[in-house]
Amino acid sequence: MARVEYNDLLDAGVHFGHLKRKWHPKMAPYIFMERNDIHIIDLNKTQVMLEDAAGAMKQIIKSGRKVMFVATKKQAKDLVATEAKRLSMPYVTERWLGGMLTNFATVRKSIKKLTSIEKMEAGQSGGAYDTLSKKEKLMLSREREKLDRVLGGIADLSRLPAALFVIDIKKEHIAIKEAQRLGIPTFAMVDTNSDPTLVDFPIPANDDATKSIALILSVMMKAVEEGLEERKADKDAEPEEGATSEEGSSENRDTRERDGRRERRQRSDANAAASAAPATEGTLNNEDVEVTPSELPAIDNATAAAIDVEVAAAADGMHGENIEISGTEGPNGADAEVANEA
Repeated sequence: MARVEYNDLLDAGVHFGHLKRKWHPKMAPYIFMERNDIHIIDLNKTQVMLEDAAGAMKQIIKSGRKVMFVATKKQAKDLVATEAKRLSMPYVTERWLGGMLTNFATVRKSIKKLTSIEKMEAGQSGGAYDTLSKKEKLMLSREREKLDRVLGGIADLSRLPAALFVIDIKKEHIAIKEAQRLGIPTFAMVDTNSDPTLVDFPIPANDDATKSIALILSVMMKAVEEGLEERKADKDAEPEEGATSEEGSSENRDTRERDGRRERRQRSDANAAASAAPATEGTLNNEDVEVTPSELPAIDNATAAAIDVEVAAAADGMHGENIEISGTEGPNGADAEVANEA
């Protein structure tokens, strides 16, 4: 379903452009016709491009980033300030300070100064505000009002915004140039007197009528609100997924512990068996083995007589041999020969 109907755009006067003599040639694709020397914007293209811009902004907000709303013209400043405050988005409705994006570090110093003055007036500075004279208090009050008027909408902005939404890019051309230099995406209402190629997400629409601005702004703010709701839903779903994953991880951990105990037990059994085998063998080699006569094989008389005969013959042979021992020179240098005859 479309975020905005065609008849709603028509009733709000979104289709009215500028005088013919003030038109920008690059807006020709978005102009439907000319009547009474006034260009009429094609609402079909406006509806499509508004849908695309709202979808892109929703994704940016869903990712947790901020979009800065810029509108300093009288018809839009109150509308933008109200809607931006409602959704806690940064906004600029008074004057765009040169370098608000490109020189953001210096702007942050001014924001810190504003915060310190507010704390001092609230009595959070240890009583330093009470010691000031009446004139010094008046000067601080004026300075705080000035800073709050210009920087009050971005007081909570700690880093550069992720995107800019601009109403009337011809009036806010400095903001557009700074965003282009930093590569920040830009969303904008583009009338027939503006160049749509300067913006990443142009929305062809009447940027002078209050009704037209209110309608386009309501659609974009609805997209911001949807992005915030989806981001909150995703954050709420994360703890449940974490609990489920913890249960699964605990089961896996128990399984791994059981497997580890089983492997350690098997290794210990194998080591015990391996150490028991050589220990038994060494014990058998070192122990004295006693053999009783009953365990010896029985020898009959004939075998015993044959063994006696062989032993006697061997002894006779040893007594009948001559044994000669020859040596080298003795201590006196003479050869020695010894012959023994049994």
